[in-house]
Amino acid sequence: MTSIPLAAISAWHPQAPLQRLHFDWLAGVELAVLRLDLIDPLISGNKWFKLAPHLRAAAEQHARGIISLGGAHSNHLHALAAAGQRFSFATVGLLRGHPQDTPTVADLQRFGMQLHWLGYGGYRERHRAGFWAPWQVHYPDFLAVPEGGGGLPGALGCAGLPAMVAAQLPTLEWHDYHGWWLAAGTGTTLAGLVIGEGGRRIVHGALAVPPDHGVPEQVRALLAEAGREDGGYQLLDACRGGFARQDAELLAFMAQCEGQSGLPLEPLYTAKALLALRDAIGRGDVEAGRRLIFLHTGGLQGRRASLGTDSVR
Repeated sequence: MTSIPLAAISAWHPQAPLQRLHFDWLAGVELAVLRLDLIDPLISGNKWFKLAPHLRAAAEQHARGIISLGGAHSNHLHALAAAGQRFSFATVGLLRGHPQDTPTVADLQRFGMQLHWLGYGGYRERHRAGFWAPWQVHYPDFLAVPEGGGGLPGALGCAGLPAMVAAQLPTLEWHDYHGWWLAAGTGTTLAGLVIGEGGRRIVHGALAVPPDHGVPEQVRALLAEAGREDGGYQLLDACRGGFARQDAELLAFMAQCEGQSGLPLEPLYTAKALLALRDAIGRGDVEAGRRLIFLHTGGLQGRRASLGTDSVR
C-alpha cells in the first residue's frame, strides 16, 4: 500500500441524522438522538470523528499506515481497520491479551489489519515511556495513534458535532437545547463536545468505566491542552460495577427502549447511558422541559459478542 490518501479522507464528511426519541420514562424531558451509528455501515460512531484528525496528520506526514491499540472487541480498531480497507492504507493493531476468536477480530483480519497480541502485562506497558520505539522500528513510516483514537486531535475531531446538531434543529421544531447526554469511556468525545460548545450548554457524561479509571483526569488534561477552563460538563457513574458488566435490569431496559423507539443499542455504552438518564430523571436531577441531545456513539458491531447476534446492525 502507498501513503495515506489525504484528498480522499479530507473529502469525506459523513453526516449523522438528528431524530426525536419517545420513551415512557422521559417524564416531560424532551430527547433527540444524533445517530452517529448511521454515518457508515462499517466506519461508524464517534470513532470516525476521533480518527479523522489522526488520519489527516498521518497523510500530511506521508505515513504509509497507522498503528494503534485495543482489545478483542475494540470499536476503535474496527473503525481503523475498516478505514484502512476503504482508503487503501495499511493498519496494525496491538491487542490486549492472548489470541482469541471474536467477531471483531475476524473483521480486523478480513479488513487486512496486521495483528499482534501483547498479553495482559505487555498491554499494561502502553503508557510507559519508550513503548512505541520497537514498534516504530518494526513499522517505519507508520503513525502511532493512542488507544481509542484519543488525545487532543481526537477530541477536536468531535468538536464539530454541536454544529451538526444546530443545522438540524429546525427539523425537530426546536430553537435550542439545554445539553448533551452520552456514554464516556475515555472522555475524549466528551471533551470534544465541551470544546465545541464553548460553555453554551452542559455536557453530561455517563461513565461506562469505573470512576477510578482516569476519565476525570483525562478530560481535565484535554481541556487544559486546548486552552479551555475545566467546566461545562458533569460526570456520573453508569458502569454498573465495571466496564462491560451486564445485568438483567440493563438488558431488559435495553430491550424496552429498542421496542419503544426502534433505536438499536448495545450494552457497553449506549444502553448504560440511557439507563443513567432514566435514573437521573427519576431522581429529579433532570427536570421536565429540558431538551437534551443523546449522542449515539455507535459500537453496534460489539453486539455480536455481547448479545450473541450474528451481524452488525
